[in-house]
Amino acid sequence: MPTRRNLLSAAMAAPAIIGLRVQAAAGRDLKVSHQFPGGTEEDGDFRDRLCRKFAAELRRRSDGALTATVYPNSSLMKTNAQFSALRKGALDLSLFPLAYAGGQIPEVNIGLMPCVVASYAQGAAWKTAPIGRKLEAFLAGKGIVIVAWVWQANGVVSRANPIVVPDDVRGLKTRGGSREMDILLQAAGAGALSLPSNEIYAAMQTGAVDAVVTSSTSMISFRLEETAKHLTTARDHTFLFTFEPLLMSKPIFDGLAPGERDLIMAVGAELEPFGTMGSKADDEKVVEVFRKAGVQAHEIDAAAFEKWLTLARNSTWKDYASRSTEAAELLKLSQDVRV
Repeated sequence: MPTRRNLLSAAMAAPAIIGLRVQAAAGRDLKVSHQFPGGTEEDGDFRDRLCRKFAAELRRRSDGALTATVYPNSSLMKTNAQFSALRKGALDLSLFPLAYAGGQIPEVNIGLMPCVVASYAQGAAWKTAPIGRKLEAFLAGKGIVIVAWVWQANGVVSRANPIVVPDDVRGLKTRGGSREMDILLQAAGAGALSLPSNEIYAAMQTGAVDAVVTSSTSMISFRLEETAKHLTTARDHTFLFTFEPLLMSKPIFDGLAPGERDLIMAVGAELEPFGTMGSKADDEKVVEVFRKAGVQAHEIDAAAFEKWLTLARNSTWKDYASRSTEAAELLKLSQDVRV
């Protein structure tokens, strides 16, 4: 069976745009911020690794004229400040869960909408489908460019009981990650809390939260096996995928030379298979990590997924579609993506 490292290495060997190089008129170092633990190109959270590989490719293919510095673990600025900074041109790039910006722009919560994306293949298909073009145009109007499309399946960690069907969260303080996920949890009888990923460990440790919906990678990187009794995996079925792209400030992007812009977009696209492989590998690895720590693992089957889907359609989907005509259109277009 291929190892996780082999899978990630294979992803980087995917067909690339060969020979695209630029010579910048003047050297420039781009700042790339994210909330996840730092590492190296070869080890650590794959989201940090993706950013570092992005920076390395820019340097290599521009002969050092266009470089990037990665700032992990919200070391450059706080997590929730990154999106506004991108829009203003105060930050160059961020690998950012799009729905974190839902308080500013409700429509972006389509990126963390329960039961809208049911597989990695379906998420990947958004990029070239009408919903992808609509989302790109919408974000461009808000000052944001999507450089690399990254999706992550989400599972659940719990200090209380296993979470498989909606009734299992009744009475639990639960972190969903977006307004739409919170509405779903509340419809199921849970108390919803809003926390960025890098604050989950402390909340679980102190009992401020009973259960957390988050990606497999975040479960591993933030060592949630130390605080949990139950894991619900995302290996087969899951009710939530997170759109967590590499984003760039449009004011900064537009100020670059055409060749630099082309290089940034080419490298971003070439790293997308790496992102998918990294997320899939962690969906498997998280089970090993949690079981080794004595945490019980549980699965969502097709019947359980249908219960989440029915609840989502009758609660959070209706709420989201009522927010604006753009939100209603994005939700409708999402339903047209079939894989």
